[in-house]
Amino acid sequence: MSMTTDQMYKSRPVYIAFFIYAFALGSLFPRIGDLQKQLGVEEGTLGLALIGLPLGVQISLLLADKILKYFNIRHVMLIGIPVVGLAFYFAALADHWMIFCGFLFLSGLCVGTLEVAVNLEADRIEYLIGRRIMNRAHSFWSLGFFATGILGAGVAQLGVAPALHFMVSALLSTLATIVYFQNYSPAPARSGSDISTPHFVIPTKSIMFLVILTLSAMLVEGSGIDWSVIYMRDVHETLPIVSGLAFAIGAFSQFLARFFADQYVDKYGAEPIAKYSIFLMLIGVSCVTFSPSPLVALIGFTFMGAGNAVIFPLAISAAAQKTDRPAAVNVASLVQISFVVFLLAPPLLGFVAETFGIRVSFGLSIPFIFISWLTLRALAQTEDTAI
Repeated sequence: MSMTTDQMYKSRPVYIAFFIYAFALGSLFPRIGDLQKQLGVEEGTLGLALIGLPLGVQISLLLADKILKYFNIRHVMLIGIPVVGLAFYFAALADHWMIFCGFLFLSGLCVGTLEVAVNLEADRIEYLIGRRIMNRAHSFWSLGFFATGILGAGVAQLGVAPALHFMVSALLSTLATIVYFQNYSPAPARSGSDISTPHFVIPTKSIMFLVILTLSAMLVEGSGIDWSVIYMRDVHETLPIVSGLAFAIGAFSQFLARFFADQYVDKYGAEPIAKYSIFLMLIGVSCVTFSPSPLVALIGFTFMGAGNAVIFPLAISAAAQKTDRPAAVNVASLVQISFVVFLLAPPLLGFVAETFGIRVSFGLSIPFIFISWLTLRALAQTEDTAI
């Protein structure tokens, strides 16, 4: 069943929020190879420098519930998006990896709050209009990454300095935020959801199973974002635009899967869709790990993007729909652990890449994919409460 005009109107702002947020955040990743050369560091040191971003994210996730008591998604977007863009700009000017790490830490402080804010807004709109939109909302995150990936690949091929690229991206995302959100009225909170939570939200048993389910998807998505460009450059010696295409094509296949996923989840249920997703991830990671050519690698990144697309959105919806605790508490509990894997594990894979080769760092996702298969029932247990 297609959306009514009223439902589309109410859901459109959250789609735009996901796109802008991803466009601002994603500008960094297509230029990681150039930034590595600029800093003059190996993969291990680069991975250490990249940890600044997830550290900032984790700290802000611990405080997100307190911040969102006083600031709604409009405030978070209008403040957070410009700060993320400017932090990346100054990071690109850094001449030492520790300074670079410090500016990524600053951006991470905004990213964590943005992550919780946009996901809560999507959940509230789901509740308001009475139908799933979480996967489609996340598809616009993927579309934002695709757009910024194409831009990054193009300017890298033209030899544009990362600092100039990041400044343009910051201006574009900030202007779009002002246009769409300066007068935006957020969706009302679900009843009982504005209850204060502890700084670290301890996951319940059911949330912990959802966390375990998402680990492979977060690792596959994060490693593709952080290392796909360097992988293509070092393993297959491709041109910058082809290296950037590996990042962008994964984001685009992720966008397509998320955009159309909700109607299939409504029809077949969350667990069957997640099964197909995990199978696609396994194919994609295997292609990248053992690829004999750039074409096979690009096919692998395509399957990786499509495969990891819906696991995290399905888990977010499942967590928000539980009735044991307020939605904000369960979402924060899931995001605090899962999202830090998305950002923290891929930088740590830099040490694996430097020691054993970058193919091995991608292959490490395979055991986690099998673990996710074993926890699929975590989604089935919440389908009776789905919208």
